[in-house]
Amino acid sequence: MTDLILFPNSFFEKKKPDEDFQNEYNSVLSSGLFKIMLFDYYEWFNNNTLKIINPTSEKHKAVYRGWMMQPEKYSDFYNALSDSGIKLITNPEQYSLLHIFPNSYNAIKDDTAKAEFYPLHEKLDVERLKKRFGKFMVKDYVKSVKGTEFPAFFDENINQSEFDSQMEIFYKYRGNLLTGGLCIKEYLNLKRYNGHTNEYRVFYINNRAATVSRNSGQGNYSPEPPKELLEKYSCLKSPYYTVDYAEIDDGSWKIIEVGDGGVSGLSDNQDYDIYFRTLYNFLNI
Repeated sequence: MTDLILFPNSFFEKKKPDEDFQNEYNSVLSSGLFKIMLFDYYEWFNNNTLKIINPTSEKHKAVYRGWMMQPEKYSDFYNALSDSGIKLITNPEQYSLLHIFPNSYNAIKDDTAKAEFYPLHEKLDVERLKKRFGKFMVKDYVKSVKGTEFPAFFDENINQSEFDSQMEIFYKYRGNLLTGGLCIKEYLNLKRYNGHTNEYRVFYINNRAATVSRNSGQGNYSPEPPKELLEKYSCLKSPYYTVDYAEIDDGSWKIIEVGDGGVSGLSDNQDYDIYFRTLYNFLNI
């Protein structure tokens, strides 16, 4: 039975959860369904030392809810926890499959944007990319640099010199968070309702679409992804993962991202209490 949720602690108050996970922590606590443990975030990410704040001698099967880790770091985390009697439901191979986009691309390529993958710092031929994709976006194997001056996409108006300068900005913002290599993706024009795109985050738990929630501030009037599409991607090889779907401007649907469930955030309008009851039920069927 999966009976434990593991959260990172607060940098300022060791015996409290990281402030960004406080609402999740509160919901888990009030549910009474899971035990809760905290680990020292700073010690793990800076000193590679696992310190459980409230350790126990009991063995547990656990869900991690916390910040992203590079696959090698997650593997160390998984093994260190196992040595402490805590077995995460997602093993390192499953984490890497869903966290690193090229690893999952072949499984979803029929319903996602075209993509190509390159080593970090490789000089890219922007003229070839324009011919291949038209409009395209740049990210590493995990994340983009949204919310910065780095462009959301490039099109026929970009030349090689300008593109090379923009890539310097990309590397500056990703810094030591750079993961894997470069991912060049076709830019999709998303349908909008009153200025909001129509995106959904689906949590798959034990290969069932457990929660389907609006993820872009759109109203309740917008259509949901087709059930057949949700069912089609319930077979990815992990017990706990997410798929983000979006409606395209022609009314079709595409996968925008996939991710490991433990490091995927809940949607802004998601009911946390319902989510953790659902998580418990689907994990312990």
